Amino acid sequence: MRARLLVILSLTASARAWGQIPESSRGIRTSMFETFVARHQLLVFPFAAYTHDHNFEYQPAALGYGLQEDFRGRYSSTAGQLFVAYGITDWLALELESSDIRAHFEKSRSDTSATPARINESGIADFSGQVRLRLGRERGRRPEFFAGIEILPPSYRHRVLIGEPRWDVKGEIGATRGYRWGTMTFRTTIEYNHGDTHWDLGETSLEYLRQVSPTWRLFLAIEGGESGAPDEFVLVSAAGWRVREDVYVKVANAVGLFSKSTDWEPQLGLMFAIH
Repeated sequence: MRARLLVILSLTASARAWGQIPESSRGIRTSMFETFVARHQLLVFPFAAYTHDHNFEYQPAALGYGLQEDFRGRYSSTAGQLFVAYGITDWLALELESSDIRAHFEKSRSDTSATPARINESGIADFSGQVRLRLGRERGRRPEFFAGIEILPPSYRHRVLIGEPRWDVKGEIGATRGYRWGTMTFRTTIEYNHGDTHWDLGETSLEYLRQVSPTWRLFLAIEGGESGAPDEFVLVSAAGWRVREDVYVKVANAVGLFSKSTDWEPQLGLMFAIH
């Protein structure tokens, strides 16, 4: 009986550490999938990411070469990224993220514009900051509601692959609820479409998170719709391994579901939780 009680207590403590149970011990949902941050907790997550797309859709005009026609080129990038989150209270958290990226582009053979055959760019880019909010806790059949506001400052204004020419702001809203068989989450973003000059529903995802043991959990999601496009969804699979109480190995893989989706986006990193 005592051994059984110890096992139950161990599983409960593990669930709390992973943010898997629908009660106050679960941290604030961050923008990083299957990641929660607790009050007065600092998360530091360096990770490597790779992107490959053999039919990358682009317009020469968007690259600064005049022709407003869609083509399919090739795009790939490697990046070392850093994600940092801090839980200020049990309902408010802050995030910062940036990356050291190297991007490569090859234009379509049918593109007769002045676009260079190959473009290579590198630098410290993808700066962003977020405010994360818990709007209401999960109670009974009511899910937990969360929100976020992301701010992206301009950087490398004259670079076409890694640059951000203007300030951008995005909003996020979502709901998550725990079940005996796992945790389900639905989230969507609202962003300004600078090309069509109006607000769009942005990236949207339906997510499933399951703790399969005290040290392992699995994640699945369908994610996409950025810039209002309904044909850019990807299937995301991920796993987290709790090496010890404050160190986690995280691996993720995204595979495109449509021709306009990015073909392949794997990630691998090590997250540190500091109290």
